[in-house]
Amino acid sequence: MARFGVSSLVIERHDERDELGLIAVSDIARDVIAKNRSLDRVDAYEVMTKPVVTLDADMDVKYAARLLSDLHLSRGLVVDHDRNLVGIATLRDMVLAYTDLGETEETT
Repeated sequence: MARFGVSSLVIERHDERDELGLIAVSDIARDVIAKNRSLDRVDAYEVMTKPVVTLDADMDVKYAARLLSDLHLSRGLVVDHDRNLVGIATLRDMVLAYTDLGETEETT
């Protein structure tokens, strides 16, 4: 995570019946650092979130933002209709996209 400057990583499925997982900086802080555990002795599977809330790639940004907000989450995985990972959407991304859309609509 530090090498690529990201605050979360997706954990892929083992097979088609499995679900996607997510490990975030907050997971490491809560389950490793705060518990004084050694990073070298903790497996990602011990601290990751699984299953993860997924957002349909076609979902309107206002509904995606509402869903994450209602669940007190800062990010969700975006999947297509075949459940393939498309990306990660954060509340920050959604707010910026929504405000950019609003500015575009006001100027036209």
